[in-house]
Amino acid sequence: MPGNTFGQLFKVTTAGESHGGALAAIVDGCPPGLELAVEDIQGELDRRRPGQSEITTQRQEKDKIEIMSGVTEGKTTGTPILLIAYNKDAKSEDYRKLKDVYRPGHADYTYQAKYGLRDWRGGGRASARETLARVAAGAIAQKYLREKMKFEVVSYVEQVGDIKADIDYRQVEKKDVEGNSLRCPDKQAAKEMVALIEKVRAEGDSIGGVIRGVIRGVPAGLGEPVFDKLPADLAKAMMSIGATKGFEYGSGFAAPAMRGSEHNDAFCANDKCKIKTCSNHAGGTLGGITTGEDIHFRLAFKPVATIGKEQDTVDKDGNKAKLSAAGRHDPCVLPRAVPIVDAMAALVIMDHYLRHRAQNS
Repeated sequence: MPGNTFGQLFKVTTAGESHGGALAAIVDGCPPGLELAVEDIQGELDRRRPGQSEITTQRQEKDKIEIMSGVTEGKTTGTPILLIAYNKDAKSEDYRKLKDVYRPGHADYTYQAKYGLRDWRGGGRASARETLARVAAGAIAQKYLREKMKFEVVSYVEQVGDIKADIDYRQVEKKDVEGNSLRCPDKQAAKEMVALIEKVRAEGDSIGGVIRGVIRGVPAGLGEPVFDKLPADLAKAMMSIGATKGFEYGSGFAAPAMRGSEHNDAFCANDKCKIKTCSNHAGGTLGGITTGEDIHFRLAFKPVATIGKEQDTVDKDGNKAKLSAAGRHDPCVLPRAVPIVDAMAALVIMDHYLRHRAQNS
């Protein structure tokens, strides 16, 4: 089965290309009775859309979503929800000279190898524009989970290049993230990061960084014991986002330098007799199943592959060629990737919530 569908009980299928007519998502498995309007989805899309600040691509897309099915009288019916947003500002001519050459760092060559042809207009299905559909679907999951379990996902830019935010993830709130165009809650670090991005862009280059994700309000008991461990599904979800290069869960790669006596999260009970852990090196799961503590992870993004500097490449016949990119591109993908991380986190939790409910009802 082609890899365009995500989830088991809360299934999301996406369709569309960067320079096609539209982007679409079909959400199948949303329970009936959820109050749902365009406004519930549009806010998340506005966080992801291009042209929102000076440090993002200047492609002007409003990304206006339409709900085409699965909702009546303002509530979900339990049938598939079709979401669609039309492309308005595609400039395919900017990519015509790329039709017969392979861009370094892009999926041009591999798509050609897999399908025998490729959509050269802005990268086609491999374009980050595909994530519009994920964010739209994720907005539905976030709304449902907020109402059912006071769920909250807070992702933010923690690092750009070698500049790191100095902030405790346990203290970060959504309003802190949206306080600047970079979506970094450390204001001083954010200024330095923006300056670095602007410098890199002026040089015709790009830069990567790290996003920290925190999921709050998830009860104990979600996740499966072996192949569908919740961290495993989160890893798959996050690594399916274009430009991702690494996923770190809980203490991650710091764990090998720790002793078991340091890393083990001791159990304790608070005044409400709720079982808790005194620390959270495990990242909110044990044995792949949630503990009720905050889930936290880090996600590394590579520098954007499309750059203005001249690079060596080859054409489709293997002849040497030179290439410098044209078009409108992000010098750093991180600010617009934050809502994508939020969406994928919500889709994973939503699917596991419904699986848990089905097993235990």
